[in-house]
Amino acid sequence: MEDLKAAMKAKDTVALATLRALKTALTNAAIESGNKDNIVSDADALAIVRKQIKQRNDSIEQFEGAGRPELAEGEKAEIVVLEKYLPAALSAEEISTIVEAAVSETGASSRADMGKVMKIVQEKVAGRADGKTLSAEVMKHLS
Repeated sequence: MEDLKAAMKAKDTVALATLRALKTALTNAAIESGNKDNIVSDADALAIVRKQIKQRNDSIEQFEGAGRPELAEGEKAEIVVLEKYLPAALSAEEISTIVEAAVSETGASSRADMGKVMKIVQEKVAGRADGKTLSAEVMKHLS
């Protein structure tokens, strides 16, 4: 809410629109969960922020495919605003270490075991890396 007020005072239209959309998504999630106080957990809030970023990335692909780079730039600016609310991302080395530990923990030896490994990796990563990156790293270790 403080960032929303700051964006209003600074007349930052991109941040203002992005934060309003995020606030709406958080409120809708709280209502859907049946929470009478309209409060979502931190984990749910992070998932919502990630979902908002993913939606914007999808929009960027669509805009660039349709030859509308100016619209894609607007979406990229919104992603920058949303990324402020995510925890620091893991480095490639950290992800690799986590995947190695999960592979040895599960005793996985083939791609058929990918689901077991991904479950453990996602729990350990706790949203500090996207699923596509994790999946690629797990496949690399299992092949």
